[in-house]
Amino acid sequence: MKSTTVRRLSVLAARACLFAVFAVFAASFLADFPRWWIWVPLGLWVLIECGVNRRAARGEADALRAAAPAPVAVAAPVSGRWRALNSPADKVPSHDTWSFGQAYAIDVVAEPEPGARPGFGWWPPARRNEAFPAFGAPLLAVADATVVRAEDGRRDHLSRTSWPAAAYLLAVEGPVRTLGGARWMLGNHVILDLGGGIHALYAHLRRGSLTVRTGDRVRVGETLGRCGNSGNSSEPHVHFQLMDAADPRTAHGTPFTWHGTGVPRTGEIFEAGARLTTPGGR
Repeated sequence: MKSTTVRRLSVLAARACLFAVFAVFAASFLADFPRWWIWVPLGLWVLIECGVNRRAARGEADALRAAAPAPVAVAAPVSGRWRALNSPADKVPSHDTWSFGQAYAIDVVAEPEPGARPGFGWWPPARRNEAFPAFGAPLLAVADATVVRAEDGRRDHLSRTSWPAAAYLLAVEGPVRTLGGARWMLGNHVILDLGGGIHALYAHLRRGSLTVRTGDRVRVGETLGRCGNSGNSSEPHVHFQLMDAADPRTAHGTPFTWHGTGVPRTGEIFEAGARLTTPGGR
């Protein structure tokens, strides 16, 4: 699609502008270089993101919605009591971006009981991952599949669940990770080939927890690794998505539904295979 090509080129141009911003900032400390030059690439980045990139993304979104396939039914990637965040049941793209094949992605956090998950606030600025019940939870194969990618080695950082940490994530860490591409964004991750051109991606896994390697065959319900907080993540959680290719840099998102659960809405508490509650008692 023409809009897809334009968007990809604009994404590359935006990354180049961000790199230039950091380069100019560093040069101002190392040499007699006017720091005000930083506004040139920064201004170009804003124009690309708010102009070309947004229009191209809108055109691609319209085309994808028109050709959206029926949801693919798979098992849930977790077990136990969880809460859905950033769900495609509420909006598409669920993460406000079509990049990396995450148009229909979902984030889920473990809440084995009410109040078990630390809340968002001013203090403490960051928490250790062990404070979150999702950290270390097993991630399960959603179907019989072949492992086509199993990336490990990236550290699990502290949480970004305070106002200062969230500002740092949005203003500094997020743009830097964008420059690094898919691996920096996804952190440790696993990609499965489910057959029929459908691939499942699990992101932000715990370092050293992967139990599979590229080329392995897995059965539905088999443990692939454990939930972590690597990559562009605010707290330990499971990022799950289906897509139409193995490479998230070029893939488009694919709608999904979980057996017995459907697609939980943002804020909804669910058990794998059985819907429990909905916000407002719906």
